[in-house]
Amino acid sequence: MKRMFSICSLAAAAIAILTAQNASLGMFEDRNDVGTVLHPGAVQYFPANEAYTITGSGENMWAAADAFQFVWKKVSGDIFLSADVAFANTTGDPHKKAVLMIRQTLDADSAYVDVALHNVGLTSLQARETKGAATHEIESAMAAPKRVAILKRGDNFYMFVAAEGEMPQMAGGSFKVPITGTFYVGLGVCAHNKDVSETATFSNVSLSTPRAPATDSKPTLYSTVETITVTSTDRRVAFVAPERLEAPNWTPDGNSLIYNGNGHIWRVPVEGGKPVNIDTDFANGINNNHGISPDGTMLAISDQSQGDEPNAPRKSIIYTLPLSGGMPKRVTELSSNSYFHGWSPDGKALAFVGDPNDNFDIYTIPAAGGKETRLTSAKGLDDGPDYSPDGQYIYFNSERSGSMQIWRMKPDGSGQEQITSDGFNNWFPHVSPNGNQIVFLSYEKDVTGHPADKDVTLRIMNLADKKVTVLTKLLGGQGTINGPSWSPDSRRLAFVSYQYLP
Repeated sequence: MKRMFSICSLAAAAIAILTAQNASLGMFEDRNDVGTVLHPGAVQYFPANEAYTITGSGENMWAAADAFQFVWKKVSGDIFLSADVAFANTTGDPHKKAVLMIRQTLDADSAYVDVALHNVGLTSLQARETKGAATHEIESAMAAPKRVAILKRGDNFYMFVAAEGEMPQMAGGSFKVPITGTFYVGLGVCAHNKDVSETATFSNVSLSTPRAPATDSKPTLYSTVETITVTSTDRRVAFVAPERLEAPNWTPDGNSLIYNGNGHIWRVPVEGGKPVNIDTDFANGINNNHGISPDGTMLAISDQSQGDEPNAPRKSIIYTLPLSGGMPKRVTELSSNSYFHGWSPDGKALAFVGDPNDNFDIYTIPAAGGKETRLTSAKGLDDGPDYSPDGQYIYFNSERSGSMQIWRMKPDGSGQEQITSDGFNNWFPHVSPNGNQIVFLSYEKDVTGHPADKDVTLRIMNLADKKVTVLTKLLGGQGTINGPSWSPDSRRLAFVSYQYLP
């Protein structure tokens, strides 16, 4: 009897200890080190301000596996987690991380999405789409925010950031990751150095289930002007706004992006900042077909504010004007429904799409205006012409083979040949300034035309061996890369992704 009493007492004590430990974690259930760490982590909870001080070791949270301290709760459905985040000190590795995380399992290589604040102030939405896959990220334009948040709605994940005294705002960009059933949500710290431990405090932590949108409510569209580094596939936000923005062009000096929005042209610093309107005088119906001359002095636009026939639907007309702004000069005359797509490398000619004969084909015309030269006449749509940087080819997309694929031809229209042949519909080819690669937009095979707001993929082809790889997946399409969008050094691309939030 004494032995039984002793065993019962020990069991009760163990249960009491576990209950106390769980209560000490506030809204979370448990905590543990994920992956391989040399120094065990720790968590302290301060209920007065819903704060957690977390100490974690670990080499990194990146690539195909993670190592960090994680305090978590099992949940399901949609989740919104927010917190004020601060490191205990600014020493240690520049990329030590404090994260708000949603994770499928506690395995080191689990699928996950997090908002990660780095020691250097870099704040990013990170994701591993499937177990054991590589990690990708979207960097916020705001450095070292005071408060961060992560939102899960279905398979879509969004990052929110706020400066001191502000409410969190959508930071732009999003990932689509199938984290399903019961999963883990919580806070974590990684030292980014396997030999040490680092500490961060998460205060005013809030964990909630976002309200379901009303059945009659219309979601808000956000447009994110982004760049992506080709080698790493890391993305960075330049600007985000609750309106439709489209088709960024990179200025030849490498410092700015030019895009259209609400019928006007805007300029924003590549690394983020406040957009500035470029004066285009009467042209206030500018669409997503525009581009900058090779010498960086002129801008070609396609505008629908005018028209050749009174009271008729406004058709697109191509104009040129100084990149600094000014009075547009009309270029196309016969093709009153004309859409610019590319400058010749010497700046003397424009490639465009027009339909004077009720069939969209590819044309060229002197940049100063003059005779239009028709280059294609195949049955079906030809679109998206852009010159190679050596001037030897014009790349374009055509549906003449039964699906939309990438083609190329000589600048006089001769030698037309198909470049891609796969299970996608491929649009808007753009050759890198160094001539080594070509980027294009891929729709699923059942999508007709180039509509907006579709799940699409940016893919890149190495022109030496014709190998095609995926750069990134996003909600986009029309407006994503209609015009030339390479950086001058061929290292990065600019594009627009779209997000819908209630």
